[in-house]
Amino acid sequence: MHNYCQAMRPEDLHGLSNVSDPQLSPDGRWVAHVLTRVDLAENAYRSHVWVVSTDGASPARQLTSGWSDSQPRWTPDGSGLLFTSSAKPKTEGPTQSLRLLPFDGPGETVVLAESHEAFTGVTVSPDGRMVAYAQRVRSDDYLEEDPARRRPRKIEHLMSTLNGEGFICDRPSNIHILRLDGSGGAPVNLTPGAHECFSPSWFPQGDRVAYSWNPFRPREASDICIVDLDGAVVQLTDESGATFAPIVSPDGSQVAVLGFDDWSTMFQNEKVGLLDPETTMATPSWISTKVDRTWSSMMARSLPVWTDAGITAACEDHGNVHLHRIAVDGAEITPLLTGNRGITGWSVGEVDGAEAIAFTATDATNPAELFLLIDGEERQLTHASDGWLAKTNPIEPERYVVEAGGVELDAWLFRPRNFEAGATYPLLMNVHGGPFAQYGNFHFDEFQMQAEAGFVVLCTNPRGSSGRDSDWGASIRGPKHHTPGSGWGTVDYDDVMAVVDDALDRFDFIDEQRLGILGGSYGGYMTTWVITHTDRFAAACSERAANNLLALEHNSDVAGFFSAEMGPSHLDDPDEYLRMSPSTMAKNINTPLLIVHSENDLRCPEGQATELFVACTLLEKDVEYWLFPAENHELSRSGSPVHREQRAEIILEYFGRHLQ
Repeated sequence: MHNYCQAMRPEDLHGLSNVSDPQLSPDGRWVAHVLTRVDLAENAYRSHVWVVSTDGASPARQLTSGWSDSQPRWTPDGSGLLFTSSAKPKTEGPTQSLRLLPFDGPGETVVLAESHEAFTGVTVSPDGRMVAYAQRVRSDDYLEEDPARRRPRKIEHLMSTLNGEGFICDRPSNIHILRLDGSGGAPVNLTPGAHECFSPSWFPQGDRVAYSWNPFRPREASDICIVDLDGAVVQLTDESGATFAPIVSPDGSQVAVLGFDDWSTMFQNEKVGLLDPETTMATPSWISTKVDRTWSSMMARSLPVWTDAGITAACEDHGNVHLHRIAVDGAEITPLLTGNRGITGWSVGEVDGAEAIAFTATDATNPAELFLLIDGEERQLTHASDGWLAKTNPIEPERYVVEAGGVELDAWLFRPRNFEAGATYPLLMNVHGGPFAQYGNFHFDEFQMQAEAGFVVLCTNPRGSSGRDSDWGASIRGPKHHTPGSGWGTVDYDDVMAVVDDALDRFDFIDEQRLGILGGSYGGYMTTWVITHTDRFAAACSERAANNLLALEHNSDVAGFFSAEMGPSHLDDPDEYLRMSPSTMAKNINTPLLIVHSENDLRCPEGQATELFVACTLLEKDVEYWLFPAENHELSRSGSPVHREQRAEIILEYFGRHLQ
């Protein structure tokens, strides 16, 4: 028997695996998927395409062995499997490629196309003759290898940068097609120009492609267009709201989309709608309104899927992500996969003549694995994390409901490892980002590490979060919005504090003198806001935070978006943004504060952290500031393995020093 150390510590981040992007083969015998693991020696993430049989008769096996492979897509006859491959960083020449792997017999993997830019949204035409994808197109200035000799960039629109991508104004995303039928030829750019085009979807005849289109209007929002193989474009939507992720029906008569009608309601519950491909400048017919939840979850990476029975799509609900079947007329929405878990990806097809859904799912104690639903029964097809789970032995949270201020708040509490009755423990209150996002029933390494370090771990989804009805998400819109809420730092603050108060009343093992609070992005905002309004916490960590909303609306990669949340433009009413900015209240901070940020964060630029640090330092507050090089807003989720471990160690050591 192995003598496993049952714990989850920062160094155990290197053992995490993630199964994603399930793709059921046309004959129903196989599921291709992606398995991502950490390569500690290279300080990188390595992903490869694997395949597993749907009958469970044989274990999953690895198909590809590149540096980083992803996006497996079957050819319609199942004879081949397309995938994308990324070369090792700093490789000379093109680093991205699109490849075709023979599956029904022997043969060599064929490189179909190569580029310096990633292939995204890969989709094969129904007749198997062509593949479409989105890809960034670099300007000729990039031919000069020395950046010091390149011409200056001409910035002509908002969203000239994108977090994790850098500058995109001189490398727009266009839709490309490439022939697979043996006729060869170079890829063809169907949508050249300085606009963002993404998410291609084929019509059944293989003669047209629907796609999302952002022309960089003053209001950054996307519409749906169709392009034929000669490059002729028609626009389906009328620019009144935002629509994206088009999926063409099997008969080509309709296009399903995600989105909303009114630009000023973005960041709220997004709906599933239908468009007539022969009607231009229209608004979608929304068919998901019987279930008032967001149908575009940050956790669920797959797009809706058409079947004869309707559209299969995922929505968030009270900390879960569930899969439903939406009737095309919107009259009925049928749950397919529910429970205390998060569905992260899915593929619909047939196995032995019966409808089957291959899906990936995670819960509070298990990273995502691959499952198959057939005839109402589920079976687990992969066990990529079994060894890691045996070593780390995740802690199961207690889920309960807090009634406060006339609302019911979902809450989760993790007891510390080796909990002993009669002892008291420090508490860490976690606040998620967004604010339109949710905590819930999915594996979260940070909670496990905090509990392992001896803390009671608490989280909730305050008003303004996702996973509830539209009014819940809209409740913290600015009070000057045309559909007003109370603004950031109001009822959301009340809800966070109410859950803390309830935990102190409900659990006598929490030491009210040793309370900590932390969060990232909007969670960092709320952390800073909390400690400018109360001294109840003994320590706080504000990470990648939005501390000055006025500066954020000027400098973020999504500058211009925040007025959709706040109401008035920051140019017309700067005081409204400053009123809700906790950095302007730094004089009120009496709580020891840890600030964590990344140098390349474009969503909440580094100045958001430095401004708060400067203010606290000049005011002689107890402040500590860590700034990570070569990282962006996604440090905690996809930063380098070494930096993710260092970040976790810094945060746990800080709270250990102040609370234990």
